[in-house]
Amino acid sequence: MLFEHYLSVPAEYVPHDFLHPSPIPWAEYLLNPRRLRGSDFLMRWAQGRWSEERFCSAVRQTGRYVALPYGPSGTAPQDDIVELERYFDRLERAGLGATKRPDLLVFRADDEAAVSGIIQTLGGLEELPFVPENNPQLAELLRHAILAVEAENSLWMVRKMPDYGIQLSPQRRLGGKLGLRKNAVVPTVILKDEDRLPLKRWQSRHRIPIHLWHAFYDAAYGISLDDAEGLIRKGLIEATQQVFQAPGGPTTRKKIFKIYYHYAYHLGSAIQEPKLIADYIADKNGHILPYVRFQGGELELSSQAMLLLERLARERLTRNP
Repeated sequence: MLFEHYLSVPAEYVPHDFLHPSPIPWAEYLLNPRRLRGSDFLMRWAQGRWSEERFCSAVRQTGRYVALPYGPSGTAPQDDIVELERYFDRLERAGLGATKRPDLLVFRADDEAAVSGIIQTLGGLEELPFVPENNPQLAELLRHAILAVEAENSLWMVRKMPDYGIQLSPQRRLGGKLGLRKNAVVPTVILKDEDRLPLKRWQSRHRIPIHLWHAFYDAAYGISLDDAEGLIRKGLIEATQQVFQAPGGPTTRKKIFKIYYHYAYHLGSAIQEPKLIADYIADKNGHILPYVRFQGGELELSSQAMLLLERLARERLTRNP
């Protein structure tokens, strides 16, 4: 189910008690039909939404570019888990659940009026995930995009990570190629193996470059999908098996690639750190589910990121004058 897929989280973020739950007589009174067992799923969902909003804000603050949500995570309901489930059920019924789209699209600020007009004709941002990509208006929207972004996030402070600052060195397991010890704790940009082929197909079809942007508490890094694929092909980045747990309980193993920040570009730094806010939702039976979420904070794009956007804007004008 699409709902289970999107709210799946790495098992290390889920308390041990939730990994092996015992039967409980009041389970039918939990939050939704899929029996969401813990606040971890809500926290990770809110964290993902926060990182996308942070990227959009940082891009807009440049005054030269704007970023808007394109994938379902950026427009899904935030504060009602039942509505969130209904949202993904609707997406699945529309036959678009298997369609992988980048999370964000970036446009020149000069094109914002035209972009906003197209989005309104399509029913607004909330309806974008339900519009098939062969829709002529959606094709016109994509024609204005200079960049597509697949957003990820991690609950880490970059400069306090134990191995931050350590340089790459020859590694035996990599055949003497440069890398870090297997259990090194450093900033990485994550690419899920299951997303690789769909994202490459989307990029090829629409001729819009995709970059992976990864937000941390105090900084962010980015890398192009093409560069990430090159590192994987050369054997410089290994696959890692990670256990994911869905809200309904099932666990799956997924292959991911953790790309060292050494290979990425510095996307930006926090000029105002976010706050940790205690929050909760309550179901119709009065059951309270607490969780913690990030609020606010401000990311400033680096000069390196600005040069990248300028280059992509020029290329887009050459491609689609």
